[in-house]
Amino acid sequence: MESFVQNYGYFALIVLSIASSACIPIPSEITFVVAGALCTTAVTGHVQMTLWAVIVIGTLGSLIGSQIAYEVARSAGRTIVDRWGKWILLTHKDLDSSERWFEKYGSATVLIGRVLPVVRSFISVPAGIAEMNRARFAALTVIGSAAWVTILSVLGYAAGSNWHHVSRDFHDAQTPIIIVIVLLIAVGFWHRVRTVRRHNAS
Repeated sequence: MESFVQNYGYFALIVLSIASSACIPIPSEITFVVAGALCTTAVTGHVQMTLWAVIVIGTLGSLIGSQIAYEVARSAGRTIVDRWGKWILLTHKDLDSSERWFEKYGSATVLIGRVLPVVRSFISVPAGIAEMNRARFAALTVIGSAAWVTILSVLGYAAGSNWHHVSRDFHDAQTPIIIVIVLLIAVGFWHRVRTVRRHNAS
């Protein structure tokens, strides 16, 4: 990922930020920290990107990816559950609970979810299924994503002078991060299997 951003600059940034917010688990932490570092001369000896452009493009990509996930969930969420609910481990009870939650706490959930690792990639789905107001969803997504992108990019920019050390740390951390993500997915899958089985048995 680091080499992709380094070689393709803004194009890589928009692709990765869209994918990350469209429920593809790409670690945006690495994407934007690398992009921020590329705004200095520490990585390649010259400035490849500007910090303001990284923030704007990253926020725009996050908005586009989020809207894609939101619209798919809004238009097809219940249909998908009707047809393949038992295979994707979702029930109508889950959808009803999601809708009730978003009626009460939707705005705070989206705003906070946008600055939480992993959660930010998937928060658009329950918002879409609950048919949260489009304009409010987009506005909160822009605010939360801009904050997230800015924090990470500025951290990368600040780390520019120590980039080679930071880069080595990233490489060392990639394997345990992947292991943790896989374990979390496995635990979540196991929990969902039990929940759906209990629902179907009742």
